[in-house]
Amino acid sequence: MYLVGPFMILYAIIYVAPIVYSVGQSLFTLRSTSSLGFGGVKTVFVGFENYLTVLQSGTFWASMLRIVVLGLVQVPAMLILAVALALLIDSKVGRGNRAFRLFYFLPYAIPGVIAGILWSYLYGPNLSPIVEGFADLGITVDFLGRDVVLWSIANMITWSWAGYNMLIALSALQSVPREIYEAAKIDGANEWQVALQIKLPHLRPALILSGTLSIIGTVQTFNEPKVLSVISPFVTSEYVPTMAALQAAFGRNDFGVAASTSVLIALFAGVLSAIYYRVTSRQT
Repeated sequence: MYLVGPFMILYAIIYVAPIVYSVGQSLFTLRSTSSLGFGGVKTVFVGFENYLTVLQSGTFWASMLRIVVLGLVQVPAMLILAVALALLIDSKVGRGNRAFRLFYFLPYAIPGVIAGILWSYLYGPNLSPIVEGFADLGITVDFLGRDVVLWSIANMITWSWAGYNMLIALSALQSVPREIYEAAKIDGANEWQVALQIKLPHLRPALILSGTLSIIGTVQTFNEPKVLSVISPFVTSEYVPTMAALQAAFGRNDFGVAASTSVLIALFAGVLSAIYYRVTSRQT
C-alpha cells in the first residue's frame, strides 16, 4: 500500500483531476450580468446545454466525419506497413541489423510540430522539391488542395507512427520461440509460409494493442492539421474535433463548449476503441 500510494496520488493529480475538471467545466458557461452587455460576467450552471450546442453544430459533425474517414483508411494502411517492416527486420534479410530499426523508428522521435513543419515545406507549392519534380514531368500536384489535404495529413501521421507500431510488432515476433520456426523449416516450410502461418497469428495481440492506440491517436489528431492550416486555406480552424475545441476555448472564449467538445471526443475515442477491441479479440 505504501509503495502504491505515491503512484495513485500522482495518477489522480495528472489524469483523474483534469478529467473531472473538464466534465465539471462542461456543465457551466459564462453569461453577462447585464442585458445590454456592459456589465461583468458570471458563471452559470447550464447542465447539458453545452453538449446540445456541440451536437447541433454542423461544423463539429463535419470534423468528426473527416476523422472517421481518415481512420478508416490511414489506420489499416499504417498497421499493414508496420507489420511488413517488422516481418522484414525479423527475416533473414534484416535480422541483426539495428540500423533498420533506428531508421524506421527515427520519425517517431521527431516532435509532432517539428515534423509538421518539415512536411509543410514538402507540401508547399513554392518550396516543395516533390511538387517541382512532378511539374518537370508535366504533372500538377497540389498536396494542400481541398480533396487532397486530408490524405496529406494521413501521410504525415503514417510517416510518424509506422515505426512505433513496427517496434510493437517486432517485439511480439521476437518473443516467439525460435524452435517453432526451426520445426516448420524441417517440415519443409519456406519463409513465406512461416510468415503467413506462424508469424502473423502470433502478431494478433500486438495488432490489437497497436490498433487501439492508433484509433485513440487518430481521434486526437491535432499537430498535423494545425500546422497545415497556416499554408492551406482548406484546413479551417475547426477542421478536426481537437481544433474545434481549441477554437471554442481561445477563439470564442467559450470554455463550456470547449470542455463539452473535449468530453465528446474522449467518449468517441473510447467507444471506437472498445468496439475495435471487442471485434479483434473475439475468438474465431
